[in-house]
Amino acid sequence: METTLVLLKPDAVRRNLIGQIIARIEAKGYVIEAIDMRSAERLTLEAHYEEHLGKPFYEPLIEFMSSGPVVALQVSGHRVIEGFRTLAGQTDPTVAAPGTIRGDFGRDWGRAVVENLVHGSDSSLSAERELYIWFGESGEPREA
Repeated sequence: METTLVLLKPDAVRRNLIGQIIARIEAKGYVIEAIDMRSAERLTLEAHYEEHLGKPFYEPLIEFMSSGPVVALQVSGHRVIEGFRTLAGQTDPTVAAPGTIRGDFGRDWGRAVVENLVHGSDSSLSAERELYIWFGESGEPREA
């Protein structure tokens, strides 16, 4: 059994896709252990995206992720990290396969950063670090 972080980004929230995305996660058989909708503080985003510090897309990414509420999910299931990333589809929504979240709902809006609806941890180490950033040690949503 694995646990991972899934973020529904501001574009997913703005476009009223929360229910459809969560339905796909649940239809796959994964369990939502915790859910929190909030406006992300800059410090939270800086911690989450620290590996991108100094890259040209870093500031536009922080700006995009703070442009509206996000939904943070703690999701569990057998091979959930790999499974959710497959369910999400390729990072670039233009080439993401039909049937994936990004393939069905995403598109390139021509903005400074790709708005691709969701984030999923890429490894068990990343999941542990990211879950701590968003949910803390207790697994309960952290104060915004």
